[in-house]
Amino acid sequence: MLSAAIVVLAGCQAPAQGPDAGEPEATRPAGESPAATVSFAPLRGTSADAAALAHPSLAVKIDNHDEARPQIALNRSDIVFEELVEGGLTRYVAIWHSDVPDEVGPVRSIRPMDPDIASPFGGIIAYSGGQDEFVEMMMATPLLNLVFDYDETGLFSRADERPGPHDVILSAAEAVSRHAELAPPPVQFSYGAADALAAPAFAATPTSRIDLVFSEARFPSWEWDVAVSVWLRSQEGAPDLETSGERVRASNVVTLRVGIDDGYGEVPKTVMIGTGEAWVSVAGRTAHGTWAKDAASSPITLTADDGSPLRLAPGNTWVELVPDDGSATFTP
Repeated sequence: MLSAAIVVLAGCQAPAQGPDAGEPEATRPAGESPAATVSFAPLRGTSADAAALAHPSLAVKIDNHDEARPQIALNRSDIVFEELVEGGLTRYVAIWHSDVPDEVGPVRSIRPMDPDIASPFGGIIAYSGGQDEFVEMMMATPLLNLVFDYDETGLFSRADERPGPHDVILSAAEAVSRHAELAPPPVQFSYGAADALAAPAFAATPTSRIDLVFSEARFPSWEWDVAVSVWLRSQEGAPDLETSGERVRASNVVTLRVGIDDGYGEVPKTVMIGTGEAWVSVAGRTAHGTWAKDAASSPITLTADDGSPLRLAPGNTWVELVPDDGSATFTP
């Protein structure tokens, strides 16, 4: 086993948001009235016990190499970002807050867009290491950094049944419990009803399948399952399973058209600061609009073509960061 040290960079944390901290009405699920005894999970828009949310979020860089599959506990995450990395492969930045599992992984190294993705959540970021330049970029954020390459606390381990380097596992619940004094994450998206795009103003079109192309090597897809009201994920034409044996699933699939900065050699950097085309897929419908993000610490804003906020259904979300030279197809 490699020796490890947690590299801790504690900075200012974003304040908690909720009914008593100025949470916007748009972030509450439609039809539910705010009450002093009810809190809403900031990264899911679902009602929850306030005490269960009084801890930071945990963002983790998750491997998506063929030999890293199946991943651990993706269905328990609140939000997952899929990003292009070198060789046409993809990796994830997965964020857990409302339901933190004992273990997550496999954990891999940081990339240059990850500070811009993870910064709005505050709390903790965990990864296995990375190029010095990229690690320095992440350590310059206000997030608390947990880094396998320097860990001496036992939060990381290697799974004997997995091939290296796709075998690094994080004790996620323990990592959060050790830093419970950090603030919970702020709200990231607006939430509506379970069928959040039903209003005619959204001009949402029926969607049974979403096909995305990141590269010749990575082309995930999602199918709407009417029976259980979730999107079910495939990768390269095969059902995408996690270690529980369940199909990877999401209540919301948010597809963003993004530029790629080639200034880091063979490592592509997804451009997260700016604006671009967006699609939000909820409850078997897809609405078109734009996304915008004006700073590393700012959340992504989703706006429908009519200028109104694009709202998500309460539940977990996958954000697909599809490069400009990739494609997104939505089949009725």
